[in-house]
Amino acid sequence: MDEMSRGRVVSRDGTEIAYERHGRGRAVVLVGGAEGSGRALAGLLARRFSVVTYQRRGPAPVEREIEDLAAVLEVAGPGAAVHATETGGVLALAGAAAGLPVGALSVYEPEPLADGLVAAVHARVLVVDGGASPAVTRSTARALAAALPRARHRTLTGQTHEAAPHVLAPVLEEFLEEPAP
Repeated sequence: MDEMSRGRVVSRDGTEIAYERHGRGRAVVLVGGAEGSGRALAGLLARRFSVVTYQRRGPAPVEREIEDLAAVLEVAGPGAAVHATETGGVLALAGAAAGLPVGALSVYEPEPLADGLVAAVHARVLVVDGGASPAVTRSTARALAAALPRARHRTLTGQTHEAAPHVLAPVLEEFLEEPAP
């Protein structure tokens, strides 16, 4: 990671959200799942992008987390893309459905979503799963991609629910560098 800066942004309800920005270029916000921060993936993507990571608050209503993501997107700048994993994928999709200004969105093995939410996502989306993940996880990813208005699906051969950052990063780079239609 060439350049790194830290900061804080205040969410709508007054909660301070700490974030880090790595690299230079077009902004990509990483939304982690319940467990991980995505530091290794951020380091790889920072070679080509300005990657913003943040610490999600503990258990909170999705509305509060959408407000947090909105605050981080504002710091990231106009047209920022979002990549999210697991529960973060649900959050990112819910935020896009709620109208957050997401340039493009990629999700890795998100949990199932409500149908009404899916129809409201108008961002360009890449849904990714691991080829060695359970069949139900892969099926859910394919179904989500088919249901989203502007989505496509990609399976990473040999990857499990914890995709190796060096395998995932080139796929994200390729998707994020595509010109907007």
